[in-house]
Amino acid sequence: MFSKQTRKNMDKKIGFKIRPETIICFFLILATGAVYLQVWNHEFVGYDDNDYVSENARVQNGLTLDNLIWAFKTTHTGYWHPLTLLSHMLDVELFEMQSGRHHMTSVLFHILNSLLLFVVFRKMTGNVWQSGFVAVMFALHPLHVESVAWTSERKDVLSTFFWMLALWSYARYTEHPQIKRYLPVMGFFVMGLMAKPMVVTLPFVLLLLDYWPLKRIQFNTLNKDTAISAWRSTAGFLILEKTPLFILTLASCFITFFAQEKRILASSAIHPFSVRVGNAFVSYLEYIQKMIWPDNLAVLYPHPGTISGWHFIAALILLISTSFLAIRYLKKFPWLGVGWFWYLGTLVPVIGIIQVGVQALADRYTYIPLTGLFIIFAWGTPQLMAGWRNRTIVISTICAVLFPVLMTIAWTQASYWQNSRTLFTHTLDVTSDNYVIHNNLGFEMAVFGRADDALKHYREAIKINPDFEIAHINLGKALLLKGKVNESVRYYQALLEIKPAYAGVHHNLGLVLLRKGDTENAIVHFREALRINKNYAEVYNSLGAAMLYKGEVKKAISQFRQALRIKPDLLIAQKNLSKLENLADPKPEVRLEFK
Repeated sequence: MFSKQTRKNMDKKIGFKIRPETIICFFLILATGAVYLQVWNHEFVGYDDNDYVSENARVQNGLTLDNLIWAFKTTHTGYWHPLTLLSHMLDVELFEMQSGRHHMTSVLFHILNSLLLFVVFRKMTGNVWQSGFVAVMFALHPLHVESVAWTSERKDVLSTFFWMLALWSYARYTEHPQIKRYLPVMGFFVMGLMAKPMVVTLPFVLLLLDYWPLKRIQFNTLNKDTAISAWRSTAGFLILEKTPLFILTLASCFITFFAQEKRILASSAIHPFSVRVGNAFVSYLEYIQKMIWPDNLAVLYPHPGTISGWHFIAALILLISTSFLAIRYLKKFPWLGVGWFWYLGTLVPVIGIIQVGVQALADRYTYIPLTGLFIIFAWGTPQLMAGWRNRTIVISTICAVLFPVLMTIAWTQASYWQNSRTLFTHTLDVTSDNYVIHNNLGFEMAVFGRADDALKHYREAIKINPDFEIAHINLGKALLLKGKVNESVRYYQALLEIKPAYAGVHHNLGLVLLRKGDTENAIVHFREALRINKNYAEVYNSLGAAMLYKGEVKKAISQFRQALRIKPDLLIAQKNLSKLENLADPKPEVRLEFK
């Protein structure tokens, strides 16, 4: 390293000085761009992207007043996240349905998040290089690929963008605590919640940052001379200070629980509380393992269903021991406690104690939490090497090796997101008993006319989970694609004798019968599907098609409208209703379900 005088002499000769902050920012932009530029050529994938963009009529209609109102009223896909929906609508306005440009919007947010993270920690700690390390790790770590390369996870990068702005605003507020500086913190927090409710943990993180690096908390006794100033430095005051943020957190939790209630109850019925708790503790350690060794990353990790006792006990001991050490050395190594409890706390909303979905864990859930571990590495490594003579050279060498390795792994992981086939094939290669992805890959095979391959994957999904209704539905569809119409009908009928409460099977059987011209029996199955699930929007669309085939136009319109009342973004129902209302083409569209 050059001495200060040598650097000054060099600056005079060169005529200008390149600040370290500038170098770090340029590296963040260029390195992140090098990893993710490939998504320009990526497609939407057949996993949630259809719900958010590729088959979402509302989003595809762009930014209209009606859609703006809808975005704030709907709990789309079980979330209240109007800003996320509006961001997708804006993409459609700007880029229409060019998937690569939608992906690049997410990349842009990821770059901005990385830059903001660097700026925030540079401001709070005053340390350029440690803050830069945290930001680079955030930008390049392969676990974050899913949040960036998956269109459906726009909510991740968008909510984190507002999270970072809230941190920046809070750092400014702490310099001169005033209401006018506090309001931007609240505003950005609200916007973050309207993009994804996972940011509910922000008030807790702000309390951690109050301790370090902001050093606002002082555990001392009040005295008469310093009563007011001391009170402002107590934990009690700092908690009270964040009361408005905690109220927003509670409101968001309530809205999210209400929106996800059915999915939560369904998942809880499958996985007992003890299993969910066990999986949560084990997942904490698995995320750390994946951070250190990011191998075999997948879009879906199937829930194991059971957790062995020794596995749970080992995880519990390690987590408690680390937490004890973080508290024991809180004064000496404050970054250890802050980083560790940042990691533990920000994962709480998605750790799986309240289970939503079939996954055991998910890469996207680490987008904010891993920052806590990066803090520990950034400030802990120099501390461990404090007595080393060539510490700077060693740390520089580690970074020079580490960052290109992360870039290579992240680039490879991003390449799997090229399309549904590459993504699902890779996922099946690195996971086992993944019946959901077998079904999804079967769907992709069917779309491309590869019925035999589709059948293979559907049967494998059913073999793993015999109660997986969607795979049964799709298997019947694959038989139809092979021209085996009667065999498809017989398969559905035989299945309904065993599982008569499968609404989706009734629906698809009705569609097959409708195509065969047996309209009356098709209607019987449509009505049975609605008896089982009265809010099945797709069935109302199909029932409308059946009514139109019978020449009952008014009843058909009524059914299409009912479908859209339940699911306003159902593209196929919108098309059918538009055709009838405009009298352009009375022939309806129906579609056998794959999902």
